[in-house]
Amino acid sequence: MQILIVDDEENIRSTLTTMLEGLGHEVVGAGNASAALREVEKAQFEVAFLDLKLDDENGLDVLPELLRNNASLDVVVFTAYASIESAVEAMRRGAVDYLPKPFTPEQIRQVLRKLGKTRQLEGRVANLEARLSSTAPPTSVETLEPAMERAFHLAFTAAASPASVMLLGESGTGKSVLARAIHERSPRKDKAFVTISCPSLSGELLESELFGRVKGAFTGAVSDAWGKVAAADGGTLFLDEIGELPLGIQPKLLRLLQEREYERVGESRTRSANVRIIAATNRDLETAVRGKNFREDLFYRLNVIAIRVPPLRERPRDLKQMAAECLRFFSSQCGKRLTSFAPEAQAAFDRYRWPGNLRELRNVIEHAVIFAAGPTVALLDLPEQLSRPGLPPSGEGVHVGMRIPLEQLENEHIRRVLAQTSTMEEAAQILGISRGTLYERKKKLSA
Repeated sequence: MQILIVDDEENIRSTLTTMLEGLGHEVVGAGNASAALREVEKAQFEVAFLDLKLDDENGLDVLPELLRNNASLDVVVFTAYASIESAVEAMRRGAVDYLPKPFTPEQIRQVLRKLGKTRQLEGRVANLEARLSSTAPPTSVETLEPAMERAFHLAFTAAASPASVMLLGESGTGKSVLARAIHERSPRKDKAFVTISCPSLSGELLESELFGRVKGAFTGAVSDAWGKVAAADGGTLFLDEIGELPLGIQPKLLRLLQEREYERVGESRTRSANVRIIAATNRDLETAVRGKNFREDLFYRLNVIAIRVPPLRERPRDLKQMAAECLRFFSSQCGKRLTSFAPEAQAAFDRYRWPGNLRELRNVIEHAVIFAAGPTVALLDLPEQLSRPGLPPSGEGVHVGMRIPLEQLENEHIRRVLAQTSTMEEAAQILGISRGTLYERKKKLSA
């Protein structure tokens, strides 16, 4: 953790700094209130140890100011003038703990252990709340298909080990869901599961997002920041679409895998991290290695356990079950009572190739639920690529250079991007248009 010590006694700051740094924490000291407030404006601290008596200043008056600058800061008050009244007042103003001076190193360790556990639980609750409020239906880890059963068996067997795992498969096949399932069956399940999407940012920003940065490291770096590696310490770091990782960052990731060490952008201090890496890609990385677009040594480090996740078209026996689960989810979300698919609709599902895989299946059923008028999803409730079998299915037939209107080509491109992305924000970013524009285009496609 990054810790601030606010005490007017130099020897207290020095002794406590030495002890905390020995435990692996980042420590900054401040001798008065104004220095402390300057520090919290510059950096994001997790914990502050605050003395009640700062020369002629009252630490209790500083406490609300610290929290105003950083609402998530855990403030521990300590004082040589301990009393029940000051302890109660400190808690009332926002402190999380209270220590009388002199304190022992073990007391400090106990306070930090308690705060660490509390933050860990808060993180898990926030994660669960985000997943419960998700706009996407849950993905099952049960299957009737031998190929998918093998993928689950490999994944869950590997979960108990610390080995790196590489998930291979087309976009939208559920690789991120399987990565989380591996984490939840591993000894690290009580720690963080952190995802970073490799194609989402430029090389400089991606490196900062991954390893963290210090203020002034590059234009726009207005404050210190911890990266995803630090956030995942003790847990699992999921690198989505690892094949898109810029070559300049690959040696640094290799070092993290081999030596468990890294540096924040703009900083020379070497840090250690205990993270388990799970990577996913829809690219052929062996071809990328031969083409010098991906480091061979990094490929072998990541590819300790390779698991192929089959596309939806290779899972016909799972399709019906997954479609039914999506139907229940979106029916409930839309306040409807849809119970089944008409035979013609089910037949359209069976013959369609599903180029967008599970993501496309969810989008198709959400579309159908919105337009369905009765208790059963009819063929005409489905998007055009399924409801009009005379037309070539999405992913086939329409291509650049055909003698067709530009709008038709654009519409097909938008359909394919929507089928391969999990959110409207992601699709809009890929298409280079605003989210509002994309919503309007999607409405026209559904009309």
